[in-house]
Parts: sequence; structure tokens; C-alpha cells
Amino acid sequence: MPAHLDPRLLRAFVTVAEELHFTRAAVRLHLAQQALSRDVRRLERELGAELFVRTTRQVSLTPDGERLLPYARRVLRAQDDLLAAFDQARPLLVDLNSPGLATPRRVLHLARELAPEHELMARYESGLTGAAGELLAGRLDASFGRFAGLDPALRAGLDRQPVRYEPMAVVLPEDHRLAGRARVRLAELAGETVYAGAGNARTPEWTGLARLLFEGRGIEIAPPAPLAVGEEEFQRVMARTRHPVLAVVGFPAMPSTVSRPLVDPVPMSPVSLVWRRGLTHPAIDALRRAAARLAAEEGWLRRPAGTWLPAGDDVLMRSRDRNDSTRRPHTTSACATFDA
Repeated sequence: MPAHLDPRLLRAFVTVAEELHFTRAAVRLHLAQQALSRDVRRLERELGAELFVRTTRQVSLTPDGERLLPYARRVLRAQDDLLAAFDQARPLLVDLNSPGLATPRRVLHLARELAPEHELMARYESGLTGAAGELLAGRLDASFGRFAGLDPALRAGLDRQPVRYEPMAVVLPEDHRLAGRARVRLAELAGETVYAGAGNARTPEWTGLARLLFEGRGIEIAPPAPLAVGEEEFQRVMARTRHPVLAVVGFPAMPSTVSRPLVDPVPMSPVSLVWRRGLTHPAIDALRRAAARLAAEEGWLRRPAGTWLPAGDDVLMRSRDRNDSTRRPHTTSACATFDA
């Protein structure tokens, strides 16, 4: 038996044991699958025991793996508790997607009021998919977005709390045929090509929501545009392509454009607060309390009749997270399609 075991190897083992799938486990750990397999083999060599039965179709624990699992979990819990005890004073890094989006910004501002002794720092990752890897790697602590739009392997390492059903809108050039409407019916967009972030690797959850919304309505998703870094560049690129832009009500105004809410039905963007599973920090509790208070005071989680939301999103927004967020102190604002 070795005199010491690297906790990193135990974490690799536990993650594979929970997923019973090396690819999903590698995504959770933000590792290459080859590196994860190497860590597991090293642990097996150090222990002198085979921990997994691997076939081309499945992965399962051996009796030695079953025996190790509860011990490994206790070691990792102790390590996490130790690190958390020395981590409480550091700033909490909160991704707001993009500057100007109201829902994440309001939650952050209220959380700062609820926990003035803690530093909550804003970051801008553009979309939840872009933020998820940073969350899992520990370089970011919280984000907002459409949780159902994440790859299941990413969701496995994250927790979430539903925040808001956010009405969606369309941003139009001011001389567009629909710009004079107070509201735009979805049927009136038939034949249009609408920009929804296609090709932006940070926002596929937003493009996926648009694809579901446009399906069967004769609305096309605009092809990828050059990735615009910063609000000014985004405005410039959109002015050149002149495509309407799918957004949320309250999306920051751009020169020479108008924003119009979508109706018949009213499409909803499901917003959740998302953080790394197992993260403990007083400011996370403040964020959760802020999100819950705003949702209760402003009816953010009451979904009106006649609205549209994909069934999978509806299930996740109505369900509790694994930490039972409805009982503890207290889901893509739409992702802006520019990077800041």
C-alpha cells in the first residue's frame, strides 16, 4: 500500500464511479478522457487492485471498487470542507452573461445588499455553455441561463435554482416592416431570417431554444456571423447584416433599432441561477436568497397562460434542484449574443 494517495486520483475514481461512463466523468472534471483514464489506472496500480470492469459497452465497479467508494467519498468531503474553511473570504465571481441584461444584474445587486461583508464580482461569459466549463474548473462561481440547454454531462456537475420565466422579444432595424408594431406576433416573422447566436460556441443553449421556437413557423435562424467582442462590435455587425435579433424584453437598446415583445404565443426564456455542485460560500447563499426574493416579489416564476416553453425546460424549471433549493436559504436569462 502507498504511504499517501493523491486526492485528485480519488476524485477521478469517485466521478467515474458515479457516472459509470468515462466520457461523462471527464466532462464533469474538465479533463481529457485520456488523462482521466490515466489517473484511474495510476490509482489502481498504487492500490494494487482493479477498481472497474471495462467493456466496450459499459463500465461497472469491481468488489474492490465498491469497497473503496465510501472511503474515497469521506476523504473528498473532508478535503472539500477544509478548502471551504479557508475559501470563505475570497470574492465570489458571478457571470452576468452580458452587460445590460436586467435579471442577473438585479439578483447580483440585491445579493450585495444582503451580504455587504462579502465581495461579489461580476464577470461576462456571454452564455451559460461558455460559463459552465469555467464553473466546473473553479474559475467562476455562479452564472445564469437556460439550464436545460446544457449538455447532460455538464449539468451533472452543477446545481441550479429556477429564477425567472423571462418574456422574449425581437430587435428590429428601425426601418423594418414590423418596426411600427407595438408587439410582433410570431406568425409575422414567417419568412424572416433571425439571428440567434448560431456558431457562437458560448451560447448554443440560446440557439437551441430559438430552433425549438422557430420550428414549424417558417422562421430561419441566421447563419453564423463574425464573433463580435463587445457591445459596440455586436451593434456594428448586426447593422451590417440587418437580421432581426432574438432577445429578451429589456435587452439593451442599440442605435437605429427597436425592440418589440413577441406574442401569440409569448415565448419564455427560462432563467436559472447555476453554480458548481458542492460549492460552499456565504455569498452563494446570498445570491440564492436574492433570486428567491425577487422571484416572489415580482412573480418571476409564475408562468402566465398562453406562453410557450419547451417541455424539457418546463420540467426542470418546476423541479427542485438536488440540494432542494426550495427549502434552503435563499434559471438562459436569455444569453446576449455578443461577448464582453
